Amino acid sequence: MLPDIPSLRLLADVSRLGSIGAAGRAVGISQQSASERLQAMETQVGLVLVQRAHRGSALTQAGKLLVEWSADLLERADEIENALQTLRRGRSDELHVHASMTTAEYLLPRWLVRLRQQRRVAVSLRAANSEDVVAAVRQGDADLGFVEGPIDTDGLSTAGVGVDDLVLVAAPDDRWSRRRAGISPQELATRPLTCREHGSGTRAVVESALAAAGGRLADPEVEFATNATILASVRAGGSPAFVSSRAAQADIDLGTLVRVPVAELDLSREFRAVWVGGARPPAGPVRDLLGIAGA
Repeated sequence: MLPDIPSLRLLADVSRLGSIGAAGRAVGISQQSASERLQAMETQVGLVLVQRAHRGSALTQAGKLLVEWSADLLERADEIENALQTLRRGRSDELHVHASMTTAEYLLPRWLVRLRQQRRVAVSLRAANSEDVVAAVRQGDADLGFVEGPIDTDGLSTAGVGVDDLVLVAAPDDRWSRRRAGISPQELATRPLTCREHGSGTRAVVESALAAAGGRLADPEVEFATNATILASVRAGGSPAFVSSRAAQADIDLGTLVRVPVAELDLSREFRAVWVGGARPPAGPVRDLLGIAGA
């Protein structure tokens, strides 16, 4: 029985990138998942295909031959995947994008203007939290998704398109607005905050950073689904909130919000594009938009 297409593509990526971890990232899976998939393929074909080492991996002679023999098959599979995506869209000049809130509000408008300057394309954009974006891509409701934070994208292709930092903001008269020393993870656990809903990349980053520092997020005072609503609530005297530095900068500059120092937390995050198919994005508006985004 022949190995499946994703396994053959993974083996080719090991040859191209020089390690199982890098090959896994290229197709949007963890190093462990990539290693398990390769081991299953080796069991299936009855041959050792990859020589594993601490400083990288290389293909055996059998692995090199299998990659060479499967090159035409993978190229043809990519063509079929692209054709199927065109059929699902109905016509090639349509692009359905789902994006996390921060990406949709602060990055995509500029990218989409540039895309329409380059080609005629009808674009629909839906803003959602990152988990819902991934679900839409998996279900075929979106040709391309943009997510933020530690969201599970297993089985999807991904590419980084930018970075961002979260900041803690408070109203000028809030007791934390006068703090000079950073708020510790333990202190954060004692105060209910204004938060994004479960499934958002922003909340996932905060929860992950607190867990890494031995802390936890207190039960929220209130949850909102958009950056704009969170900022309005904090300006009105609600409890502090973690938001994108991009979203908060105008209020900080005007003095309507104050940035509160935070200690011991890594609040950086990566914006990622996600799509179904091979490591190379489908030709057409998807690839064009990713080129504009810098993926």
